Amino acid sequence: MEGTEGRGARLARLLGVLRCPLCQAALAPGERSVCCPSGHSFDVARQGYLSLTTGAAPGANADSAPMVAARAAFLEAGHYAPLSSALARLAGELAPPGATLLDAGGGTGHHLARSLDALPDALGITLDLSKHALRRAARAHPRMGAATGDIWRGLPVRDGAVDLLLNVFAPRNGPEFRRVLAPGGALLVVTPGPRHLAELRAAQGLLSIDQDKDERLRRTLAEHFEQRHVASLEFPLRLTTEEASALVAMGPNAHHTTTAPPAAGTVTASFQLSVHRPR
Repeated sequence: MEGTEGRGARLARLLGVLRCPLCQAALAPGERSVCCPSGHSFDVARQGYLSLTTGAAPGANADSAPMVAARAAFLEAGHYAPLSSALARLAGELAPPGATLLDAGGGTGHHLARSLDALPDALGITLDLSKHALRRAARAHPRMGAATGDIWRGLPVRDGAVDLLLNVFAPRNGPEFRRVLAPGGALLVVTPGPRHLAELRAAQGLLSIDQDKDERLRRTLAEHFEQRHVASLEFPLRLTTEEASALVAMGPNAHHTTTAPPAAGTVTASFQLSVHRPR
């Protein structure tokens, strides 16, 4: 979205998926902005992402610059590569040719980029509240765009425009997810498994894993989705002190730790991947 012919073509394709967050009308490109027929205008940031949130600034709900930097360093080092690979494999099975993928709460776009690698003709969009994350997501893949979006206020996405929706460690809005999915589309959710970061949780006083999270996930989505598939993924992380510190600092656990830095060692990564189809 930086102004070259390729970026302009990508923006035009993205605008076929997005909509005005105020009046839900179509968006068209302008001069360093996009606008709708009603005159609502939204900036294209210098770093390439669209600013589509309205009203009060996201504030405490958005990831900070240090959190995003820690996450980028950790993910780019390949520590969660098995998770990205599992998501890419499922995306290849679930998404049709020429699909549109949406990562709701997708942060830096790291996992979505790996899924796009598995889908040569697909388009990807990352929505997040953090401008620090979106600056990275806008450049994470040549077929990915990025925009600010609040999952709870309503997604700035047209009805039925998405073939595969990713939701990785992010809030879930069942009605909105159902609205934006195309007929035959799929929702792919990743949540922490019961042993996720168990060693760090014991040593650092991190936030605990909700033992009823799987049932709570089903209840949250049951009115609009049917769960079709669940798989567990678990693997060891062999981390230096610096890498373990980045893992803690990249999420909400940054505010729930002991004062001592984590020690080097092996930490368990544990995930639940579930596929849901619209009712």
